[in-house]
Amino acid sequence: MSDAIDADLRRRTWELLQPGDIELDGLVVHTDYDGSDETRMHQLTVDVGDIIAEHAGLDPTDTFVYSGTDDAEFASNQHQGLTLDGEEFVWECQQLLRDGSFDVVFYFEASADTEGILDAVVADGYDATAVRGDAESPASAVVE
Repeated sequence: MSDAIDADLRRRTWELLQPGDIELDGLVVHTDYDGSDETRMHQLTVDVGDIIAEHAGLDPTDTFVYSGTDDAEFASNQHQGLTLDGEEFVWECQQLLRDGSFDVVFYFEASADTEGILDAVVADGYDATAVRGDAESPASAVVE
């Protein structure tokens, strides 16, 4: 992925984190998956969602992935991680096709351990960048 496209995606992620009802951070997971890699894309979503849940202080087995197939407000490549008890928000993601491959953008409460999430996702072999929602600019929002 070119640096310009990557910078644009980080900027857009940061903009979506600005201001909201809750403070959010984000994670961009870059892949080489194309439209034929649906199973791998699903597994990435589950794996990263479990990591986010763990670093938000939850047991991943106490969460589930909601894909909104019964909700006209949901896009086809949009998913949420919710708690089993009360369906509370844990994370949301959007699978974005860019230049022939998918980037998956996750959003989660800023109270989660963002650095720990990034480290765990990278340790699992994914190419990822974390984005802080409370940064003053997209350039200063990147967590490495």
